[in-house]
Amino acid sequence: MLDLSGRRIVCLGDVMLDRFLYGDANRLSPEAPVPVVRLGRTQSMAGGAGNVARNISALGGLPALIGLVGEDAEAAELDGLLGGAARLLRTPGRRTTVKLRVIAGRQQIVRVDDEAVAQASGAEAEAIATILAQVLAEAEALILSDYGKGVLTPEVIVGAIAAARSRGIAVVVDPKGRDFSRYAGATCLTPNARELAEATGRPVGSDAECEAAARAVLAEVAVEAVLATRSEKGMMLVRRDAPAVALPTMAREVFDVSGAGDTVIATLALSVAAGLDLEAAMRTANAAAGVVVGKLGTATCSAAELDHALREAEGATGEVLTWPAAQRLVQSWRDQGLVVGFANGVFDVLHAGHTRMLRAARGHCDRLVVALNADASVRRLKGPTRPMNPLEDRAAVIAALASVDAVIAFEEDTPLEAILALRPDRLFKGADYRIEQVVGAREVASWGGRTELLELLPGRSTTHLLEKARG
Repeated sequence: MLDLSGRRIVCLGDVMLDRFLYGDANRLSPEAPVPVVRLGRTQSMAGGAGNVARNISALGGLPALIGLVGEDAEAAELDGLLGGAARLLRTPGRRTTVKLRVIAGRQQIVRVDDEAVAQASGAEAEAIATILAQVLAEAEALILSDYGKGVLTPEVIVGAIAAARSRGIAVVVDPKGRDFSRYAGATCLTPNARELAEATGRPVGSDAECEAAARAVLAEVAVEAVLATRSEKGMMLVRRDAPAVALPTMAREVFDVSGAGDTVIATLALSVAAGLDLEAAMRTANAAAGVVVGKLGTATCSAAELDHALREAEGATGEVLTWPAAQRLVQSWRDQGLVVGFANGVFDVLHAGHTRMLRAARGHCDRLVVALNADASVRRLKGPTRPMNPLEDRAAVIAALASVDAVIAFEEDTPLEAILALRPDRLFKGADYRIEQVVGAREVASWGGRTELLELLPGRSTTHLLEKARG
C-alpha cells in the first residue's frame, strides 16, 4: 500500500468557499422555464486551493494553506472548515470568493459566483512571502493553485518558486491564463485540456495534438514536465527528452468533475514528496481522480479509496480485501455520507439472476460490498464437489461487475461476523427469504440500517445449471 501519510505539503493559491444546495426537482416554475428545487440539505466546504488542502488531508498528508480572504463571515467559516491547515491572510476591503451550486438529484442545475477579483497588493505579497518562508522550512513539496482570483501575481509566483527550489523541493502548478511563462522554474504544470489549448493556441483533441501542445509549452517555458488532464480521455504526461505517457481514465461513473483537478495536483505532489517519479505519481493521481469524479460536489479521495483504486489499476480488480482493509474503505465511504450496502453468497457460476440482483442492490445504495463464502464454507454448504470455481476466480468475476465496489470473503457458515465488522447501512437478500430469516437483519436494524429483499429472476439457479451440464 502506498503510504502518503505525514508528508508536509504547502499549498499557495486562491481559496474560496464552496456552498452546495441539494434537493429534488419534480416540476417547472410557473414564473419561468426553470426547475423548482425543493431544498433538502445544504453543505459548505473549502474550495479552490482550499480543496487542494482538503485532498492532501484526506490522503493522510499535512497541508499548510496560504491564501487571501476578506474580513467577513465567509472567511471565518473557512477558518473553521480548514482548522490548523489554514494560514489565511484577512484584508479589509477584500471579499472572500463564494461559489454556490444548486444540485437536484445528481444533476447540477446552476452555479452562482460571488466574487471580486483583486490582485495581491505589495503588502499582501510581502506577508505571503513571510508566511511561505516559515512553512517551507519543513515542507516536501509546494503547490501553486492558480484560479485567477489575484493571489498568484507574477511577483508572488517568482518568489514562491525560487524559495522552494532553493530548498530542493518540487513545485507543482495548476496554471491559469494564456501565459505559462510566469511559472518558469516549476517542476510540473497540470493544465486541463481547455487550458492547454488556450495557452498554446493549438488543438488538443487527439493524443498527437495534446502531446504537440505540451511540447510547445516545454519549448517556451523552463519547466520539467506538463501533465495534461483530459477529462474522459484520462491524462498525458509529457517530459523533456522522454516519450509521452497517456493513461485512460479510471472512472467507473462520472457524476461531477468539480474539483477533480484539485485531487490530481494534491495526489501528484504527495506522491513526488513520497519519492515517486513523475510517471508513477501520475498513475497515482489518475487513480485518485477516477474516485472523485464518481462523487457529487467538491469531493476528495481517501487513502483507503486510493489504495483500492490502485489495486484495480494494477490488475488486482478481483482481489479479495482483508476485513481491516474493507473496514477502512467502508469508513471512508461513511465519512462522506455514502450509503453502504452488503450482499453475500457463493456466486459459483454467475448467471443473469445474480447480475440482476446485484444491479438492483446497487440501486438502493451508493457503494456495494459483496461477501463471498470461502471455499471451505462452500463445501460445508453445498457438498464436496463445490465450488466449481475457487474463491479467487469467483472474486475476479464478481468484482468486474460495475455494480460491485468491493469484495471480501468469510470462512464461517454465515456472513454474520462480516456484517458486524463492516456495519452496512443496507443488507440485501433475495425475495425467497423473509426478513426474520435473513442472517444479520436484526443487527443491521439495531444500528439504524435496513434489510431489502430483492426480486429474483425465475428459473435461474447455479444448482440447476450444474445439473443440466451433468445431464
